[in-house]
Amino acid sequence: MFEIVNKAKIAPDIYQYEISAPLIANKFQAGQFIVLRPLADSERVPLTIMRADKDNGTITLIVKAIGLSTKQLALLNEGDAIADVLGPLGHPSEIENFGRVVVVGGGVGTAVAFAVAESLKQAGNTIISIIGARNKNFTILEDEFAEISDQLFVLTDDGSYKKKGFVTQQLQELYDSGERIDRVIAAGPLVMMRAVVELTRPYATPTIVSLNPIMVDGIGMCGGCRALVDGKIVFVCVDGPEFDGHKVDFESLMRRNEAYRGIEQRKEHDCKIDQQLAKEDNA
Repeated sequence: MFEIVNKAKIAPDIYQYEISAPLIANKFQAGQFIVLRPLADSERVPLTIMRADKDNGTITLIVKAIGLSTKQLALLNEGDAIADVLGPLGHPSEIENFGRVVVVGGGVGTAVAFAVAESLKQAGNTIISIIGARNKNFTILEDEFAEISDQLFVLTDDGSYKKKGFVTQQLQELYDSGERIDRVIAAGPLVMMRAVVELTRPYATPTIVSLNPIMVDGIGMCGGCRALVDGKIVFVCVDGPEFDGHKVDFESLMRRNEAYRGIEQRKEHDCKIDQQLAKEDNA
C-alpha cells in the first residue's frame, strides 16, 4: 500500500508528497522516475523522484495539478493510499566528480534538478544552482537548494522575487565572468532546456537534459515518448530520461508534444474536480 505520509501545497497547484514505498526508496538513484496512478481508474502519470529516504522507506515527489490524474492526486490527503506506483524507472544520472557543475531548474523541473544536484554534491562537485520561476508564488525548493549549493541564483520572469530575468541570462553571466564550468545539468520546460543547450553549445560544455515527453506505460511499449537524439529514435522512458542536450532534436520533440495538446486539454477538463480543489484552497 502506497500511503501518503505527508502532503504540502508549496505553490499554486503544486504539491509535495512523501509516499511510503520502501522497495522503490531502497533502489532509487538520482535521475530516475516512477509511473503513478492515484486511483484504480486513473491514467498513468510519470513523475521524477525528488528524494528517497531509505531508512523511512519513503519517496518525495513534486506534482503540478494540471491534468486529470494529477488533479485526482491533489485531492488525496495524508493517510490516503495511492492505487499503484511503478518504479524506479529509467537510467540513473551519471554521478561522479566532474568539478564545477551548474544545475539549472525551471518550474517543477526544479525538483528533477534537485535530486541530481544533491547526488553530485555528495560526489564532491562544486554546485552552482540556478532556479527560475514565473513569479515569486511559483518559486519552489529554494531552501533545499541553498543547503546543497556553493552558489545559488534565484530568478523570476517578472522580477517579483530575487533577480529579474531568465535562467539563461544568469548562465551567460557566469560565462562572461570567466567562471569555469565543467558540466551543465538542465531540467524544466522544453523551451528552457533548448535555450540552455544553445547557450552552452559554443562553449562545448557537456550539457545534460532531463526530457519530459508524453509517456504512458514507462517501459518502452507504447512508443509515446519517442524522441530523436543524435539522429536516432530513442524511447525516453527506457533510454533516458537524461540525454546529451547537444544531440537532442528539440524541434521534433516539441512538435510531437503539441500534437497531443488537444487530447490532453479534453482529458484535463473536469468541473467537479476543479470545484473540489477550489474548496480545498478556500478551506
